[in-house]
This record gives sequence, C-alpha cells and structure tokens, in this order.
Amino acid sequence: MKKLSRIGGLLKKLYRNYSMELLEGLGERGFNDLRPSFLEVLLQICESDGPSIKLVGDLCGLKKQTMTSHLNELEKRGYILRKTNQEDRREQNLYLTDYGEKFKLALFETIDFLEKKYVETCGAVELERIEHQLNKFFENTRNMNDELGFDL
Repeated sequence: MKKLSRIGGLLKKLYRNYSMELLEGLGERGFNDLRPSFLEVLLQICESDGPSIKLVGDLCGLKKQTMTSHLNELEKRGYILRKTNQEDRREQNLYLTDYGEKFKLALFETIDFLEKKYVETCGAVELERIEHQLNKFFENTRNMNDELGFDL
C-alpha cells in the first residue's frame, strides 16, 4: 500500500475514533440524537456568532444539498434556528436555540475532557507537534490542489 493511502486511512480512523468518543461524551450529558456529520456543523455554529449558512457549509466542506438536509434535521431537533440577515436578505444566518446553548456547554466540556485524555496519552508537546504538522500538510496540499484546479 502506498504511503499516502496509509496516511489517509489513519486520518480517517482517527477522525472516526474522535467522533465516536465525542458522541459518547455528549450522550453521557444527555445529547443522544446526533450523528458525526451533525457535529461538524454544530461545532462551526458554536464557535461563531450567527455564521451564514454558506460559511458553515464551506468550513465543513459540505454541498448545499447536504447542508440543507443537516440544517433541517438540527432545526427539527431544536438545536438551531435560521434568521434572515438584515443587511443582505438573500442570506440566512444560523443561531443556537436555548437547547443549542445547553448543547454548546456539553460539547465544550466533552472536548476539554477528550483533550486532557489525549494529552495524558501522548503528551502536550507531541499533541502540539501533531497539530502543527497536520496544519502544514493541509496547507501544502491545499496550495497544490489550488494550482491544479481541484476544489477541497
């Protein structure tokens, strides 16, 4: 197997493990109705103040149809609401409901817990180094793909 395939496989496994640990931690805090793909969307909304749908979709790398489906589900489950942007009525922004705000606290508590667990596993310096290397690798490959005309 080629090195890049192994790296891709490891990244996918790491992401799956992290997502499952995150969902488990959220489940222990009473949030049992989420899928990993919802977590990406909710995290972007939790980290911003009223982001646009387009921005969240771009940050998550999701197509418009997938974003719409996820947002419909999250709205139906009571996590978010959409509001028309008063400055640009063609744009909608995403906000957390009261229930969504409770989720946000549970999410950040769970992430903090997992980060401490990861630091205990490999050390703070190593975790920092991994983050730096992954960022560098991503930026380099994104630049390469931009030059080739690929959309990441």
